[in-house]
Amino acid sequence: MKLFTLPIRFGIATSGSLIAYFLILSLFGLHTNVFYSLFNGVITGFGIYEAIKYMRIQQREKFNYTMGFTTGIITGFMATLIFTVFFAIYSTELNRDFLEELSTVWFKDYKNFEGIVFFTVAIMGFATSLVLTLSFMQLFKTSRNQGKKSAEFPKKSL
Repeated sequence: MKLFTLPIRFGIATSGSLIAYFLILSLFGLHTNVFYSLFNGVITGFGIYEAIKYMRIQQREKFNYTMGFTTGIITGFMATLIFTVFFAIYSTELNRDFLEELSTVWFKDYKNFEGIVFFTVAIMGFATSLVLTLSFMQLFKTSRNQGKKSAEFPKKSL
């Protein structure tokens, strides 16, 4: 359980950043423009990267690929789940016109548009988490080439 506390904390912090970004966009009326959601990948990526980096520093020689991959996936999935719940509450309770503003064409054509949007938000978050975790682990994994090492562990200061 001790190995899960770090990624859960980073997942909560990442979801807080995603929620803050969304609310800032909504203050300026930009939250209905889907192109701004591309920055969600940057926020999620930063959270995953930092979680893996701190896990590697914390575990030192015990750190392995599986530990880093698990850390990244838990961080990203936790952030995605929390943000998706927030998004569902925001769009159904706090701003009921949000989904209609998001896409007036789809809202009229689909009966379960809300479910489609929530599912899409969740799938995009899970896919981003998986891809970014796999990418970042290429930076943090230990090289199997003889004579070559990946990034060195930081020196322990007293």
